[in-house]
Amino acid sequence: MKPSLLFPQETNLLRGHCEASSTEKFSVGKRCYVSISAIVADRFFAFFSRNKKNNKLVPASAEAKSAPKTERSARWAFCIVRRPRTRLGLSTHLFGNMDEPVAAMCDQLIKAVNVMMDAESSQRYRLEALKFCEEFKEKCPFCVQCGLQLSEKVHSPVIRHFGLQILEHVIKFRWNNMSQQEKVHLKNCAMGLLSNGTTSILEEESHIKDALSRIIVEMIKREWPQQWPDMLKEMETLTSLGDAQTELVLLILLRLVEDVITFQTLPTQRRRDIYLALTQHMDSIFSFLLNILQQHVDDYRRLVSAKAHCRVGVAALNTLAGYIDWVTMVHITHDNCRLLEVLCLLLSEPELQMEAAECLIIAISRKGKLEDRIPLMVLFDDVAMHYIVSSAQPNETVGVVEQHYSFLKRLCQLLCALGGQLCSLGSHVEVPTNIDKFMEAFLAFTTHPSQFLKSSTQITWGTFFRHEVLSKDPVIIQMAVRYIRETMTNLVKRGFPSKNDSPSCQYSRVDFDSDEDFNHFFNSFRAQEGEVVRNACRIIPLEAFLISSEWLKYQISQPINTGSTTSKTGEGLCSILSPSAVQWDAMTFFTEGVVGQLFKNVEREKLPVEQGIELLQEVLNYETRDPLILSCVLTNVSSLFPFITYKPQLLPLVLIKLFNAITFEAPRTRAVKNVRRHACSSIIKMCRDYPDFILPCFEMLYNHVKKLFANEFLLTQMEKCALMEALVLISNQFKDYNKQEAFLEELLAPVRALWLSEEMSSVLSDPVLFLKYVGADQVLTDPNTEDQFGLNRSRISFCVYTLMGVVKRARWPTDQQEAQAGGFVVGCSSTGAPIHRSPCTAQVLGLLPNLLAFIRTHNCLFLPENVAHLSETFTRVHEVMDVERNLVLGLPQPVLDIYDSPVYKTTLERMQGFFCTLYDNCFHVMGNLGPSLHQDFYTIEGLAEQIIGSMFTNLDSLPDNRLRPFMFHLTFSRVFMKQLVLSCPKEYYESLLCPLLGPLFAYMLQVLHLLFFIVVCEESQVTQELLEEQLLRIVTRELLDLLSEWTSSTVEERLAHCKNNKVYSIKYIVLSKLEYLFPFNPLLQDIYMTLLTISFNALSWKDTSICHRTASVVCWTLLRQVIGENLQTEAVTWFFTSILKGLQMHGQHEGSLVALTQLALLVYETLRPQYTELRTIVTQIPNVQIEALDQFEQKMLTPSTNKATEKKRKDHFKKLLAGAVGKPLGQQFKKEVHIRNLPALFKKVKPNLKRDLLDLENSETSGLPSLFSPQQDDV
Repeated sequence: MKPSLLFPQETNLLRGHCEASSTEKFSVGKRCYVSISAIVADRFFAFFSRNKKNNKLVPASAEAKSAPKTERSARWAFCIVRRPRTRLGLSTHLFGNMDEPVAAMCDQLIKAVNVMMDAESSQRYRLEALKFCEEFKEKCPFCVQCGLQLSEKVHSPVIRHFGLQILEHVIKFRWNNMSQQEKVHLKNCAMGLLSNGTTSILEEESHIKDALSRIIVEMIKREWPQQWPDMLKEMETLTSLGDAQTELVLLILLRLVEDVITFQTLPTQRRRDIYLALTQHMDSIFSFLLNILQQHVDDYRRLVSAKAHCRVGVAALNTLAGYIDWVTMVHITHDNCRLLEVLCLLLSEPELQMEAAECLIIAISRKGKLEDRIPLMVLFDDVAMHYIVSSAQPNETVGVVEQHYSFLKRLCQLLCALGGQLCSLGSHVEVPTNIDKFMEAFLAFTTHPSQFLKSSTQITWGTFFRHEVLSKDPVIIQMAVRYIRETMTNLVKRGFPSKNDSPSCQYSRVDFDSDEDFNHFFNSFRAQEGEVVRNACRIIPLEAFLISSEWLKYQISQPINTGSTTSKTGEGLCSILSPSAVQWDAMTFFTEGVVGQLFKNVEREKLPVEQGIELLQEVLNYETRDPLILSCVLTNVSSLFPFITYKPQLLPLVLIKLFNAITFEAPRTRAVKNVRRHACSSIIKMCRDYPDFILPCFEMLYNHVKKLFANEFLLTQMEKCALMEALVLISNQFKDYNKQEAFLEELLAPVRALWLSEEMSSVLSDPVLFLKYVGADQVLTDPNTEDQFGLNRSRISFCVYTLMGVVKRARWPTDQQEAQAGGFVVGCSSTGAPIHRSPCTAQVLGLLPNLLAFIRTHNCLFLPENVAHLSETFTRVHEVMDVERNLVLGLPQPVLDIYDSPVYKTTLERMQGFFCTLYDNCFHVMGNLGPSLHQDFYTIEGLAEQIIGSMFTNLDSLPDNRLRPFMFHLTFSRVFMKQLVLSCPKEYYESLLCPLLGPLFAYMLQVLHLLFFIVVCEESQVTQELLEEQLLRIVTRELLDLLSEWTSSTVEERLAHCKNNKVYSIKYIVLSKLEYLFPFNPLLQDIYMTLLTISFNALSWKDTSICHRTASVVCWTLLRQVIGENLQTEAVTWFFTSILKGLQMHGQHEGSLVALTQLALLVYETLRPQYTELRTIVTQIPNVQIEALDQFEQKMLTPSTNKATEKKRKDHFKKLLAGAVGKPLGQQFKKEVHIRNLPALFKKVKPNLKRDLLDLENSETSGLPSLFSPQQDDV
């Protein structure tokens, strides 16, 4: 390689500023620069002047600001136009006598910076000063001189930093226009700043060091290694000048690797050049860094200028951290892992341990080949483990020392990473002999008072317990038992930042801002710990069960301790934070996980049946009137219920316990409501999981339910529905169609009588009568007044709840022989599949007309004439409830004492809950009719017309606040249409789905397209706007999910299609359900066009996930089916333009860019031969090259099956579309930095095969023997 021309090796790199040469003159002349300087100063002093008394910058007088304004502006513009085009950033010796204008300009810049940084400056003057500085950096020709002068040590740090910013700006944006001489001068001046341009290492500001290092790195990125081969040697020479220069060199090396490797802010070619140079010199770089670290750590320990050497040591460790992450493992493990040894030793140094731990974490967390990572096991040696463990010992101080606590977090990460490597290498290395020491240290973090440290260890514990080899090690098994016992303490919710009842509280005050934050974290942590407990139970199921039994018995024997945080609704009752409540809650969660794994991992003969039955009896005999404790008791009953299969005599006791909980009497708080619902859910769960076992008790259960139903006010409608669901689940075990049908007819008789009564039919069909029936037209002034219309609302809810439960739970036997014998099979389909009949068909179809009538009535409630009937109390009844709002926004409950709050706080909330829940349940019923009734539902005459006349009625009358419409669309798409599409047989696509989906998609296209492109102009709170936007996104995703289900395919269908058809990309061309079951029909052209319009419009809607899914799954699948249908030119160009709009909107995201580019390629290659207008569109893309487009189209005519050629073709097309790809908002107005490529380090020589063969034939020593001849040294 030729010697460097830019930075000669013989140049003295450590000299200061170059002196000006009096023999050379600047070609433009002095006058021009004087005029520019004067005018810029005049422009600035129009707004500022200095007070003679206090020497402070103050606003100028009105006369000074107004009088010369026009003249100054004209001269400024004239100077810019008349100035000759010369290279900027000239060196000092080219300026001649330029001291005066440079000094004057620097004085003005100092004043401007002071104005910007002065807290007393007004916004107007601060903006004017900023504008002045920015114009100076962009247009002034002597930026280098001013930057160098401002960066001198005589100025304040703020001024020096601004001077360095000027130099950085020159290098970034003017380097390509500078001459070689100018570059050399700027480089030498920058190196001079490194050598003597800073104060001592302890006095210099960190932002000055960072700015100075950025200047050098920017030059390195443009000139190294080709034009600056000795850069590393020069940096090493600088370190001999002192600690300050050593720290700067380390910052330069760190910043360089961050820009090249981490952030990759360079063009590809330059990044490769620098990466290659770094790799080639990595041995010397690592040796240099280690020597610097070792030298300054030794001086630090000798207490010679300890703080300065400590500062250098910290910088060396930070720089090492930037390299350890990506260099080859050889450098990390070189010299018998000397680097790791040094880092372990530094863990004992309080000032360096944080950075040393960070380096160790990065090194141990490295991925790659397993054999390369084996040397990392040296950290399991006794010496290394001693330093790691001993570094965790706390200082002799009281309370939490934040610095030491932060180090403990790093050390915990270090142990977790080390454990992860051990698990990865478990089958390639022997288990370390001192693994017990490691596990003891790891367990110490699990028992630490900090909840954060406890949670940090959970993933590694789970990895140990799941590991095929390590989980069988005796040490791990012993640790699993200890971990299980420690979990009993960890699961107890304590450590709130606002309290002082636990050592964890002081650590929580460091980690969390509020009790709500801690509560959210702890719930996540407990779920994670529960998973680890289940993993541990796979190793020691019996030991874990004994531990949980002891804990459960202990809690039963202890009296209830309400503590200082008692319930607000009753004397002697626990709140959610009472000591007994948190203990019972933790124990219940623990027992549930342990018992569940017991039956999965222990053979039936080895199960501790006697202990389990004894424990269940104790739980059943335990009595309490506290709703929070009772809820935990019910959970334990459900967990231990599998033991009852060994002693059926206990089943009546279990049912009595649950029925008593269902009728639990107490003030109707949320805790009481949860207890009653919990008991109902437990009965449903037992009937679902053990129907054969409970079937003999069916009559007893049914009679007890009848007694409860006799009192209309004893149970809520949801509780009644839950008990009926349990009965339906057991009735499925009749396996006799006639018997089950008779039972369901008897069960639904009260519902049928009420739902089909003349009064109810009128109410369900007339919006005005409905509002009057439920009491929405009544004015309630006293909130304590008894609600006289609550009974009417409960009757409607009971009918809908019951209908939903029966439709969801009634099923025919899964075994075909049992179904055939029980009379459930009525025939076979065209494919030979059996056709079943549901035992609830007759009852459900009889109730369906009134259900459709009610849905139609509910849609009419939004009409103005019906809204007028709402009373003042219920005018906001159609608005979204707070619960729904928080659910959409992902907000947690704001209070911790939610169990003490009433179910509904106001009458309005009660009415809102009724409307919302009832309407959603109607859609749930409709969505489950298809899977439940099957043929009996799809063969209803005029079904499509009935659904359209009910569910699609008055959609345009939905309220203007756009919240309730979103909730309607969300429920409609997710609950009803999605299930209908998935369960609908092929033969009913044309008669049912098309009449429904056509109007649905047309309406949704109109609504969503309008809402995505209309700016909300009405005055509303930020939360309201966020809610509307989030709902819009959710509804759109649900709609596209529905469309994706219709365009989904099975693997068999896809493979069969790919064998018989020429495909462009298996990833994108899938055989859709829409195409396979419902091929394109000209009569259905409108539906296809609507689907295509939705899909291609969605590409440019402001939701990245929608764009990505639509581009990768839906668009091409739909478009491919209509390609041969003589598409109009306008439609084809619109399709392609929509893709380009998507690139403009979402191309900044890599996933969307790939999907959209692939879609554009498919469309262009398929339709370009027929529609030449596509080429015209591509030519209009900014910065597109016509020659490149011609080359691509030539290659397009000759497609290749070679994967490499295919990839080049895709990359070629991607470059053509590069001008259409949008930028992030933060990059749109950013000035681009252009870094030119340097000559290649190695020139590739294309081999000449023909010539080589001729040379081989003419050679006297040709042949295989000559190739292996020892005389052929060059072979």
